[in-house]
Amino acid sequence: MAGVDALVLFDGKCNLCNGAVQFIIDHEREPNLKFAPLQSDLATERLTAAMGADATKALVLGATGDGDPDTIVLIENGKAYTHSTAALRLAAHLGAPWRWAFVFFVVPRVIRDVVYRWIARNRYRWFGKTESCRVPTPELRARFVATVKAD
Repeated sequence: MAGVDALVLFDGKCNLCNGAVQFIIDHEREPNLKFAPLQSDLATERLTAAMGADATKALVLGATGDGDPDTIVLIENGKAYTHSTAALRLAAHLGAPWRWAFVFFVVPRVIRDVVYRWIARNRYRWFGKTESCRVPTPELRARFVATVKAD
């Protein structure tokens, strides 16, 4: 997609994920990130270009294959980042003190991802799930480049 340097793909039906997107929007240093739900055609297209069809299917369907994505994805310059790496790279886009979370890159990815996946497995139980993606306000609409595809 021309003009999109960094695209955040999130579970559009997850309350925690929607809250994270709102947090990113509210704390971004510059409003450069664009957003789309993992359940959108755009997400499938961009992930396939960055990672291939098999990886895309696994990300969109989630680790259990039940159709619930279990990671946020950041696509920057054609490369896709997932799980804790995506979260920490997103922190670098935020203002202080949030961007300082970037220092957690010193923790080995395997350890970071264990914590990330534990939260991801429990997020619906702790924060709930909605049947539709939230509708952005008119001023934020331009930053959301896709919507959840119909079932």
